[in-house]
Amino acid sequence: MNPRVPRSRVTHDRWLVSYADFITLLFGFFVVLYAFARADQKKQIQVSQAINSAFHSMGVLPVPARDPATSTTAGADQAGEPANAVMSENMLTPAQVKDDLDRLRRELTQNLSSQVANHSISLEMGRDGLVISLREAGFFDSGSAVPKSDALPTLRQIAEKLGSTPYDVRIEGHTDNVPIHNVEFDSNWELSSARATRIARLFLDMKAMSPDRLSAAGYAEYHPVATNDTPEGRAENRRVDLVVMPRAKIDFAAQGPAQESGGWRTITDNN
Repeated sequence: MNPRVPRSRVTHDRWLVSYADFITLLFGFFVVLYAFARADQKKQIQVSQAINSAFHSMGVLPVPARDPATSTTAGADQAGEPANAVMSENMLTPAQVKDDLDRLRRELTQNLSSQVANHSISLEMGRDGLVISLREAGFFDSGSAVPKSDALPTLRQIAEKLGSTPYDVRIEGHTDNVPIHNVEFDSNWELSSARATRIARLFLDMKAMSPDRLSAAGYAEYHPVATNDTPEGRAENRRVDLVVMPRAKIDFAAQGPAQESGGWRTITDNN
């Protein structure tokens, strides 16, 4: 006789197996979501750092000094800021830089209203930035590179205002096309370079800004802003331009034709 085979015992707890499988799958799903969230955060930080590096490499504005111990944390904090937050000077967009320089132009036009009115100073927006033109008649004697003593307070006022900004200043010397030959200078190249260098040295002596923000150049008669066929045009060409600019090239004159407004004009050709 065959042994009796016991009948399987019926149980009502088999649903626990399926429930455990479901919980395991759900746990795995949330782990994957968490992993994706962490990856996206890392990508956001990487994108933010890449954008900052691009602005710094372009030289839009100087890179601020950072404490190495806190640089990583600072980077993570900045990455979490919203895009419309108030940005520091090294994060300004080209449009914000233009607005900032235009605000500076308005403030200087107001502070130097008497000099603007007598045409010894003009303020213009050019391709590289804000151009502050110092006319020879108001700042130099003919054939001399030494600024007039009565022009020093105005130069100090300009230097202090520019020193409070984060922008570079390129000082350009310009002359008319009349040849010069005196005891001190053999050509307009030397005169224009000497005037630019003297203004740069004066700004450094005033301790208005750091030397790495300044540069000086002489262009002689080869960058005129007016005709050299008239005395008035030649007088306008004899000047020293202070070009206030970010370290990246931004065409500020690409906004349309020249417009006269309050003693300044927007130019479309950078001479």
